[in-house]
Amino acid sequence: MILHIDMDAFFASVEQLDHPELKGRPLVVGGGSGRGVVAAASYEARRYGIHSAMPMFMARQRCPQLVIRPSRRDRYSSVSRSIMAILQRYSPIVEQVSIDEAFLDATGCTRLHGPPEAMARAIKHHIGQEVALTCSIGVAPLKFLAKIASDLQKPDGLTVISDEMAAGFITGLPVEKVPGVGKHAHRQLMQMGIATLGDVRCVRTSVLVDRLGKFGHRLMDLAHGRDASTVAPHCPTKSISTERTLSADTRDRETLKQHLLAQSQEVGRQLRRQGLLARTITLKLKDTNFRQITRSITLDCPSHSSETLYRTVEALLAHQAVDKAVRLIGVGASALIADTTPLQTGLFSGEDRKARGWEKVDRIVDRIAERFGQSAVRRGSLSPPDDLSME
Repeated sequence: MILHIDMDAFFASVEQLDHPELKGRPLVVGGGSGRGVVAAASYEARRYGIHSAMPMFMARQRCPQLVIRPSRRDRYSSVSRSIMAILQRYSPIVEQVSIDEAFLDATGCTRLHGPPEAMARAIKHHIGQEVALTCSIGVAPLKFLAKIASDLQKPDGLTVISDEMAAGFITGLPVEKVPGVGKHAHRQLMQMGIATLGDVRCVRTSVLVDRLGKFGHRLMDLAHGRDASTVAPHCPTKSISTERTLSADTRDRETLKQHLLAQSQEVGRQLRRQGLLARTITLKLKDTNFRQITRSITLDCPSHSSETLYRTVEALLAHQAVDKAVRLIGVGASALIADTTPLQTGLFSGEDRKARGWEKVDRIVDRIAERFGQSAVRRGSLSPPDDLSME
C-alpha cells in the first residue's frame, strides 16, 4: 500500500500558524500588488471562490476583507523539512514530490507501525503534534489512486482505498480527477462520450492515442488498474528557478538588474542548500504583450555562486533587446550536478580565484540569513526588501 501525504493549504496554514490572530480569517499568500497572483489560499478564502494562480485584484474583488501575506519561501522550506523528517520515521521509502506533499511506501512497515491506515493516523497525529499543521492522506494499492484519495476529504482527511475497493473505485472515477488529465484532454474525452475511467475501457487504445497522444496508453493502463509507478525516494532536482511579476511594466534596465540580483541570490542560496552546482543559467522575460523570451548560457565551470549567476544573467540581459516593457522577470539554473563532483579548474585563473572568493562570501551570508533571517544581510545595491520580495 502507498500513502500520499498532502499538507492542507500549506503556505496559508503556515502564515496562520505564525500569526494566530489570522486564524479563521480569509488569507492568501502572494504578491500584494495589483499585478500579483495568489500562490496559496486558506480554506476561509476558498469559500469566496479564491484559488491559487488567481490574479490578486480578482481575489480582492471577491473578498474585500482578504488578508494578503508575502511569500516566505525559507520558512515554508524549514517546516517542510520537519514534515519530511517525520515521514522518514515510518518508512525509508519516501518520495517528496513538492514542498508540501510526498508519497510513502508502506511495504514491510506493518510490524513496526501497524496496518497502513493506522500508520496514516499516526503520521497525522505526529505532524499535528510536532508541526501544529493538518494534512490529508490517501492510502491505496496504486500510486495514482493514493494521490486522488488524499484530495477526497480535505482538509484533515483520511481516505483508504483497499485492494477490494480499487476496481469499483476506478470504474466510477471521473476522468477529470485523473492526474494528467487537463482541460484540453478532458474536453477531448467528453467529446468522445468518456466521463469515467470505466468508459475508457470501452474505447480502443488506438482511438485514445489518436486524440491524446502517448498519454492515451497511460490512461488505458490506469483504467485497467495498471500503474507501474513506484515510490522513488531519490528524485534528483533538475532545475531551480524563481520569477517575479513586476508591480509595473518597465524597460528600465537598472530596475531589471536589481530584480535579477535578488533572484540570483535566491537561486544561488537554494543551490548551495541542496549541494548542487549549475552548468546552465537562464534568463526569463515576459513582455507587456505576454510574449515570453528565454535566453540561456552554459558555463565553462559549473557554479552555485550568486555572483556568478548574477553576472551571467546580467550579460544575457545586456545582449537582449528590450523593445517592449517587461512585466515578468526570472532566473533559472539547470544541468545540475552535485557540488562534490570533481571539476577541472584553471589553476592560475584569476576568474576562478574570484569565483571561489565569492562562494566563501555566499556561505557566510547563508549562515547569517539562516540564523537571523534574510533581511539581516543584503547586497548594498539591493532596494528595500519590500520592493524585491519573491513571489
